[in-house]
Amino acid sequence: MNYKITNGMVTYGANTILEEINFEINDKEKIAIVGRNGSGKTTLLKAINDNSMLEEGIGENKFSIYKEGVSKIGYLKQIDFEDETKTMLQEILKVYKEITDLEDKIKNLENKMQEESSDKLIKSYTESLEKYEFLGGYTYKKEIDTAIKSFGFSNEDKDKKISQFSGGQKTKIAFLKLLLSKPDILLLDEPTNHLDITAIEWLEKYLKNYKKSVVIVSHDRMFLNRIVDKVYEIEYGTITRYKGNYEDFERQKRANYEKQLKDYEYQQKEIKRLQSIVDRFKYKPTKAKMALSKLKQIERMVKIEEPNKYDLKTFHNNFDIKKSGEIVLKVKELEIGYEKVLQKINFELYRGDKLAVIGENGIGKSTLLKTLAGKIESLGGSFELGHNVFLNYFDQQLEFENEENTVFEEFSKKFPELTTTKLRTILGTFLFSGEDVDKKIKMLSGGEKARLKLCEIFKTEPNLLLLDEPTNHMDIIGKESLENILKEYEGSLIFVSHDRYFVSKIANKILEFTKEGVRFFDGNYKEYQEYKENNKEQFETNKDVDIKQRQEKSSKNQYLLNKEKTKRKNKMIKLEKEIESLEDEITKLKSEMQKQENATDYIKLNEFQEQINKLNDDIERKMQEWEELNNLI
Repeated sequence: MNYKITNGMVTYGANTILEEINFEINDKEKIAIVGRNGSGKTTLLKAINDNSMLEEGIGENKFSIYKEGVSKIGYLKQIDFEDETKTMLQEILKVYKEITDLEDKIKNLENKMQEESSDKLIKSYTESLEKYEFLGGYTYKKEIDTAIKSFGFSNEDKDKKISQFSGGQKTKIAFLKLLLSKPDILLLDEPTNHLDITAIEWLEKYLKNYKKSVVIVSHDRMFLNRIVDKVYEIEYGTITRYKGNYEDFERQKRANYEKQLKDYEYQQKEIKRLQSIVDRFKYKPTKAKMALSKLKQIERMVKIEEPNKYDLKTFHNNFDIKKSGEIVLKVKELEIGYEKVLQKINFELYRGDKLAVIGENGIGKSTLLKTLAGKIESLGGSFELGHNVFLNYFDQQLEFENEENTVFEEFSKKFPELTTTKLRTILGTFLFSGEDVDKKIKMLSGGEKARLKLCEIFKTEPNLLLLDEPTNHMDIIGKESLENILKEYEGSLIFVSHDRYFVSKIANKILEFTKEGVRFFDGNYKEYQEYKENNKEQFETNKDVDIKQRQEKSSKNQYLLNKEKTKRKNKMIKLEKEIESLEDEITKLKSEMQKQENATDYIKLNEFQEQINKLNDDIERKMQEWEELNNLI
């Protein structure tokens, strides 16, 4: 199988979206398309699916579209069902429309043949049966049942309306439909959106073993890293191809950029050198021939273009926070939910902790954050904020009071005490500059709305952040920006996320929600995965005991560790002051030694030197103690 677009272009009105498309898909390849939001990734997927969008590009090669062994392309868009009152079975049967239409035709022919008999009817009936068998009419119902079961649905689910399913389940249904259509090429646009970690891991395994070609647009770096063997990047309107997975792409991109920059700078230096020779000797008869040869040498050079700088425009945070007490949050037997209890939760959060809340959809993760933020009442138990704790909450719904407001109006109403210059400076750190601040909120993309909300939240300088799916609408560079902010953030953090790469970069503690209960783990995501792998039987058979034991042990150990850590830090501060005081004494003694009246008094000078030696010994001993404490911390 081979599918190839050479020198294609996509335009909308007077705007050029992609100006030189060179894109190839070979049999069984797994390909990623990456780039900033708005770079044209989804447009490229649409163009692969619908070639009528393409026209001749600006490249030198002749525009062409080549297809060999491609009879069907399946395109999974960002999920949107036309009619959510349809049942799952009705939605899946759309894939088999040709077969179901033929079934209706066969029934009509059978009814007609009971009333009259003619060669024409018999011929039509026979042909219809042959076509029905050829299309798989006798096996398609079994095929549907097998697929539904393998995707984790029950027979009862077949008759449920689409509106009754969660976002992740809807993605599975759309994907199920797509696979049953048996395409030669799968085009997937953000397939992990709305999926929980369990579903993402299932999809990952499925696509790795998929026997045909797959093209994926996604901002999930771990997902791409584990599936793809080729990456196409869209940057500055051009498409560049890289071999390997996502990490290979990043490494190659960096190396290519550095090499091209080095080659460009070397060539520019050489051109400058040759040109200076030309300029010096072109009017001297004895040197004119040499000058001319140098000029031709410049003209014959294959010019190396200066590489585009990485498109790494990111936002950053420079707000201060007030220090909280050592214990930031105590959660004891907290019951969360609306009409009924979804989960009962126990854990403690300490200053500087970054807790990731992970798990299946619909079993209480966002409800926990809303409860802690005071948006909804708890159904039982308690939670208590520590000393000097000030929290703020990021809601994944990204709701604003008035979406007719501009970015500047929204931000200035929140912080009326700030000057126009200060407001613009702060908005600029989150990539709202120039005309961007005059955009109405309703015109912002999901990623821009998320940035504006985060800017408002950080400006309030909370020392406890509650973030519900903060990266949902962000591109990869946006996620990396937020990762850097949160890694440097000195406060405490509780965040819900299905992005495993993001979780692994930020979290030092894990709270996993399951249907059987909530597990608290004192360690990062990688350590948690290893712990689960090594304790499979305990996780399967004795979950509640495991939860309680880990929580009690972890809370007690963490309290003791933090207490000891604080003691050591205080001791280090004390040692630093003592060392400083000793150094001041040495400075004074040296000053005394340099005084004229003491310059010839060798007995006195000897006494001063002995005191200095003793003080130096004290400093060395205290420095050694400081280093030991620092290593322990």
